[in-house]
Amino acid sequence: MNALDMNLGILGFTCLFTWSFSIFTKDHSWVDRIWSIVPIVYAWVFASGAGFTDARLNLMATLITLWGARLTFNFARKGGYAAGGEDYRWEILRKRMNRWQFEVFNIVFIVVIQNLILLAITLPMNDLLQHPSPLTTTDFALAALFLGLLAIETVADQQQWNFHQHKKAQQAAGRSVEPGFLTTGLFSVSRHPNFFAEQSQWWVVYLFAALSVGFSGFTWVGAFVLTGLFIGSTRFTEEISAAKYPQYREYQKRVSMLIPMPARKTDSDEQAVAG
Repeated sequence: MNALDMNLGILGFTCLFTWSFSIFTKDHSWVDRIWSIVPIVYAWVFASGAGFTDARLNLMATLITLWGARLTFNFARKGGYAAGGEDYRWEILRKRMNRWQFEVFNIVFIVVIQNLILLAITLPMNDLLQHPSPLTTTDFALAALFLGLLAIETVADQQQWNFHQHKKAQQAAGRSVEPGFLTTGLFSVSRHPNFFAEQSQWWVVYLFAALSVGFSGFTWVGAFVLTGLFIGSTRFTEEISAAKYPQYREYQKRVSMLIPMPARKTDSDEQAVAG
């Protein structure tokens, strides 16, 4: 069995696993729980297809493993693997749909489409498996870029963790934190710096193949669809945040949603200066 066929078998298993457990447990976050793990498996299966002798595939699998380790750690410390750790957004969607509509949404989008994306984002490695070549300085530059994006994610995760721990402590002491969301550090130049870095990393994975094999083919689809998924998910998350925090609309006007850039001045800022 070749590496791609093996990964297709893993894809079938993960779809069956995540769908079955969502039905039995009434918890629809099983894909979330394997999100940071399955791409690592796919990556090393592709690397094994070359007998672990292809330096570029080994490098990419190692980078993807580092990506997964960071994400798994952050997901775990936020309680994602604990009982009752379902994504709060699924409960909101359940209230907006009737039962059969949500079950269709579950199997089509949550289970099948998201699992397909997890395989698709690693498919550039299959192109490289079919067209092996020696490492170049371009590969080292891409690896450095990937690690830089990983550093951004790690810092953003820690800043967010520190803020929410502080917020919990203040609330436990009977004090409120205003605003109730993070606006400093990396979050002063991007509302979701971790999301920006996450999407960018998978475009880097694609570039490993594109700059070595060429830009023909369709292995860009994984990164492209993932970007669309993140943008849609981010907008839904922000809809919830804006309803919860009145100040969030002002934050949206000032700070870029994804791409880090200097904050924009708003009408209220201009009025404050004029005053």
